Amino acid sequence: MTAEPLRPDLARELLVRAAQSAARRAKRVRNHLDAVQLGQDRHTDHADAKVLRRILAEHDWPGHRLVGPDAARAAWSIALHADSEPDFQRAATTLLKRAVQDDDARIQHWAHLHDRALVNSGRRQEFGTQLVVNAAGVELCPLRAPESLDQRRAAVGLPPIAVALEKVRRRYAPDRHAGDSPTVVLAGAA
Repeated sequence: MTAEPLRPDLARELLVRAAQSAARRAKRVRNHLDAVQLGQDRHTDHADAKVLRRILAEHDWPGHRLVGPDAARAAWSIALHADSEPDFQRAATTLLKRAVQDDDARIQHWAHLHDRALVNSGRRQEFGTQLVVNAAGVELCPLRAPESLDQRRAAVGLPPIAVALEKVRRRYAPDRHAGDSPTVVLAGAA
């Protein structure tokens, strides 16, 4: 039996924001947003990051004990998609790592956010979780030491990269049509 989170109010707020963000992101990935909607989408991502920034300042990382596993995942998703705020992403990565060390968050979430922060700051990722989906297919973002990637992934509970890439290819392949324009999306390879 899972204990009730200490702050169900924060949990609800994070869950609602992350669900709305996921719905907007799905439309964006499939090119179903016009220019005005794209601008509104970016504004909302910024507002979500601002709320998470406040929560981090008041409570540290909102982990399983504070908000429950689902809302902790929602917080991670908000941080992961705060691409226009790389300093915030790096700070969130540090707090999330501490929560992982305290057994209050998933290490896989940290690995994804760590890679995203590295890629957004122009550095090579560690765990191969960040990739680009475009007209040519799925490509990993630049990667440090590719020869030991699967060992690093295993150390944080991620499947081998070949398995993760196949999953992403299956997820995005049905939406590709011969006449589609290239779509560039930073995606996660779990």
